[in-house]
Amino acid sequence: MPRLSGTLVLPGGAAPGSVEFEGRITLLELSGEPGPARGLPAPYVLPGFVDAHVHGGGGGDTMDGADGVAALARFHATRGTTTLLPTTITNPWPDVLRALQGVAAVREAAGWGGLPDVPGAHLEGPFISPDKLGAQPPHALPPDLGLVAEAVALGVVKVVTLAPEVPGALEAARAFARAGVRVSVGHTLASTAQVEAALDAVAGAGGVAGFTHLYNAMSQLGSREPGAVGAALARADAYAELILDLHHVHGTAFRAALAAKPGRLMLVTDAIRAAGTEAGESELGGQPVVVSGGAARLRDGTLAGSVLTMDRAVRNAVTCGLDLAEAATLASTVPAGYLGLADRGKLAVGLRADLVVLDEDLEVREVYVAGRRV
Repeated sequence: MPRLSGTLVLPGGAAPGSVEFEGRITLLELSGEPGPARGLPAPYVLPGFVDAHVHGGGGGDTMDGADGVAALARFHATRGTTTLLPTTITNPWPDVLRALQGVAAVREAAGWGGLPDVPGAHLEGPFISPDKLGAQPPHALPPDLGLVAEAVALGVVKVVTLAPEVPGALEAARAFARAGVRVSVGHTLASTAQVEAALDAVAGAGGVAGFTHLYNAMSQLGSREPGAVGAALARADAYAELILDLHHVHGTAFRAALAAKPGRLMLVTDAIRAAGTEAGESELGGQPVVVSGGAARLRDGTLAGSVLTMDRAVRNAVTCGLDLAEAATLASTVPAGYLGLADRGKLAVGLRADLVVLDEDLEVREVYVAGRRV
């Protein structure tokens, strides 16, 4: 039976020890009480990372279909991501449906051949504000209940990004929530009142709400109109993604969000196909993208997703002052909870053996998906 020894990064801290596993964790042995990871020796054994928002990587993109999804999943597995949601972009509706079908095809094969687990897709667009596209192409659509039903019928949508102010948004939010889809507010110019109405609609339908890439592509915080950002920070029951590449979000803004949303803030990559490649030029949703200085931008300078990986996001969190155990919570435990994946996201006996081993520089050395080394 495989066994890893080192500093185990646990929900309540870190401690020297070992973990034994097959498909699931069968034994945890500690040689001390959990505390800060800082100062404890490498290697560090963490729960595998869970990325709820990733468009591409390693040259592949969700919009390419099954082959692109497999390529991006295989790449991100090498960076410690053991569960991910391939994410669409705003395109003509038939193209979006084909992309979702590609995710469904790969989902059936996930967990072998070097692939992380793919429990579903994140539908980011087209149900967004045409006036807050960010780097999304101009194919936004109102969330007509017929389109919602088409998407839900595929059985693969796990998260949907929705702008609360677009016509039909509240009805769509309720329909997605009733289907078990997480409803994430994003790409929006909504007022605080409009956002809160959407969150209430989701809660009333028994659903779970979140915010897509907090601070980015949403109405900003003001003293008299708090916007979507203010609603996100104030709403204790709503989760929020954050792209911690230190281009999308300043370290201080990250720490402010963390203080406002304990147990509800999660790291995502929002990575595009250029992640993990040397390409200076790439694309997103058919639009040319230039990668320079660790950031991906449209030719007009708009940030266009990222080239971030989850291991880099964890290192950035530590650079911003978090202990490694705290960073692991944002990269694994919180997103697993958001997605309702109770069988992963932390080191505990009986949970999936989704594991990542980091060296003293917090670089990835080994990755296991359900006990299989990637």
